[in-house]
Amino acid sequence: MTTQIEIKVPDIGDFSDIPVIELLVAVGDTVEAEQSLLTLESDKAMMEVPAIAAGVITELRVDVGDTVSEDQVVAVIEAAEVAEVEAPAAQSAQPPVEAAQPPPPPAAVAPTAPQPAARGAKPTPPSTGSRQSPPVPMDGNTTLPANIPYASPAVRRFARELGADLIQVAGSGRGGRIIREDVTGFVKSIMTGAARPAAGGGLGFDLPPQPKVNFARYGEIEVQPISKIQKVSGAYLHRNWVSIPHVTQNDLADITDMEVLRKARAKEQGVKLTPLVFLIKASVAALKEFPTFNASLDATREHLVLKKFFHIGIAVDTPDGLVVPVIRDCDQKDIFQLAAELGEMSARARAGKLKPIEMQGGCFSISSLGGIGGTSFTPIINAPEVAILGVSRSSMQPKWDGEAFQPRMMLPLCLSYDHRVIDGANGARFTRYLANYLEDIGNMDL
Repeated sequence: MTTQIEIKVPDIGDFSDIPVIELLVAVGDTVEAEQSLLTLESDKAMMEVPAIAAGVITELRVDVGDTVSEDQVVAVIEAAEVAEVEAPAAQSAQPPVEAAQPPPPPAAVAPTAPQPAARGAKPTPPSTGSRQSPPVPMDGNTTLPANIPYASPAVRRFARELGADLIQVAGSGRGGRIIREDVTGFVKSIMTGAARPAAGGGLGFDLPPQPKVNFARYGEIEVQPISKIQKVSGAYLHRNWVSIPHVTQNDLADITDMEVLRKARAKEQGVKLTPLVFLIKASVAALKEFPTFNASLDATREHLVLKKFFHIGIAVDTPDGLVVPVIRDCDQKDIFQLAAELGEMSARARAGKLKPIEMQGGCFSISSLGGIGGTSFTPIINAPEVAILGVSRSSMQPKWDGEAFQPRMMLPLCLSYDHRVIDGANGARFTRYLANYLEDIGNMDL
């Protein structure tokens, strides 16, 4: 005896009229319970609607491009047996720019849709066997938020089943989304020799391998493992360095008067007040004046996403490596609030207690090496940001006032920017604006 079962859109949160971006089955296909039938995409995430029972698809009531809401019927299954199970929630995938965790283990999904079973016949479960999917590389280039391929969970499972690295697959779907046909085409091109996997982490750089050297032949050595943070951030920094055309603009800010003000205000309040909080305020003012610096390229690299918020990342040197916690809404906080939050965030960073969300969502980063030394350096842009400010140690230098040289405290500023988004003239204007802000204490927003 067979039963007609309606498949409805399950609880998808506070969303409605969500577009269907992909149909994973066709009428006549045999499906298993909890197998994904179609993919939806909201502004926040992609999600899949699963089957609540095994059977044969007899109707599909939606098509790609249609919009659906909770409890809407999207398909009908003719099931031989109905298991009394509660309809599961939509299988949600993490958003393309915020996800940072590796995908779940592969499910048993066949590369091609099975042939329809005879009506009334009980579907035969697919054999799991002992076959394992080919390994897919997993490192910082594939797990960092900005690098997660834009694909639905079903396509991810299909790619893992074929051993395809989605980092190297070009998406032909809306907004560059990778669809099943893109994966199939990529695998075919590799097998026929029409294409080969890109070297350099999917960036298209055909680089020779690093030479293998037995250093013990030349003297005593010690092998020391690098930290997990260094492994992940190293791949991330390498990706940013080779894929972003960096330009670094240097300038000097006269902070003599600012230092007098800083020490006086710190003494009044009885708190520790570092020059970094003044740099945060100066950066916010500059980002407001030059909105292009508070932007990111979208996935197509044809549009700029201009941000209306001001979250500043601060590079913190920890025993395990460099991390960049983000201080949010810096435009809404005074220097004492920023100082308190900066101190607390830095302490937790050094203790390894930062949450992943506390290192995401930054607009602009600051890397200060003034406490160590140096006169200038080239900071690496923290993608998807388009600029980063480096600060070296301030020093007393002679400055001509028109009549004589005066001793002034000068702070080196080093601004690296993405030349695809920012030209040299605006890079120079931005650093000069920062310097002028730090020099004009009467107009500071403290």
